[in-house]
Amino acid sequence: MKKIVLTAAALALTAGMASAQTVRMGTEGAYPPYNFINDKGEVDGFERELGDELCRRAELTCEWVTNDWDSIIPNLLSGNYDTIMAGMSITPERDEVIDFTQPYYPPTASAYVATSPDADLTGVIAAQTGTIQAAHVAETGATLLEFPTPDETINAVRNGEADAVLADKDFLVPIVEESNGELVFVGDDVPLGGGIGMGLRESDTELKEKFDAAIQSMKDDGSLNELLKKWFGDDTTLF
Repeated sequence: MKKIVLTAAALALTAGMASAQTVRMGTEGAYPPYNFINDKGEVDGFERELGDELCRRAELTCEWVTNDWDSIIPNLLSGNYDTIMAGMSITPERDEVIDFTQPYYPPTASAYVATSPDADLTGVIAAQTGTIQAAHVAETGATLLEFPTPDETINAVRNGEADAVLADKDFLVPIVEESNGELVFVGDDVPLGGGIGMGLRESDTELKEKFDAAIQSMKDDGSLNELLKKWFGDDTTLF
């Protein structure tokens, strides 16, 4: 009986070790082209392709987990997954709560989109909850209208709830192009954030070091820039 118990304990320990080597990659799955769910029901997009390559270079086994944006940091801290790759800009406020790798996407512009070039950017502005764009709108004195998902912010402009939406320009470009003139960019681009990085718990220093090294290797050999151009076009900001 003791031998059976010891064997079971050994198996449990082995399973625990295997589980510990699987890194759970958290993403929203609703912010194309950064991340989205494809027709097969799988996580896809720039961050899926990048994340898989980073895991390969870091010699880690990874699996993908989706989570709503508004609880994506709390659920990282509670252990539901081990990283966040979800178009998350590096900001001092977030850096007080979680840690970040070096950026895998350079600082890029945010932009306003509306149904008219004469839209009032001091009026009602839609933005996704918990984003740097929402914080910026609140600081400008405009009326902030927050939504849980990016698609809802676009719909708010289309149905007249909001005068404009403020979001990452890379997210907005394909939406404007596919709107057949219904949506237009308004005003000047707005530089926000310190680039996009992978979020981790502050205690996971070894994991951060592995991903930092993998990101740096992709910068050094040019493959990260190639991936940026593949998903965001030749005119996107590069390292």
